[in-house]
Amino acid sequence: MPLNFENILGPHETALNMQARRAQILGANLANADTPGYKAQDIDFKSVLASAGDRSIPSSSMRITNSKHIEPEGYVFGAEMMYRVPMQASLDGNSVESQVEMAEFSENAMRYMMSLRVVNGRLNGILTAIKGE
Repeated sequence: MPLNFENILGPHETALNMQARRAQILGANLANADTPGYKAQDIDFKSVLASAGDRSIPSSSMRITNSKHIEPEGYVFGAEMMYRVPMQASLDGNSVESQVEMAEFSENAMRYMMSLRVVNGRLNGILTAIKGE
């Protein structure tokens, strides 16, 4: 019986890819904390994960039909990038709040590690079944 990794890994493979991409976005926000006029961006992880099965772009007739297709600018995993609204406006127009970005980055890193441990546990279970230990 052939192994079907989609059934074995479930949504965790997609979650790992999305969390890695979100870490890049949050890292870019932190790197541009002192850039005048920079607007902090983020994605709504829950809505992106919920729509991961449907790779269509909302409000557009374009569809991503292959994993090698390039997504349109401003979209991540089929969901539109959003700008974070700052609690305290900056005089130079920068909307990055370092404490908020670091908290989001830490939460994202913990979610990434959890998904990685689940995937690792499932793969170790398969390895144990193959070895017969």
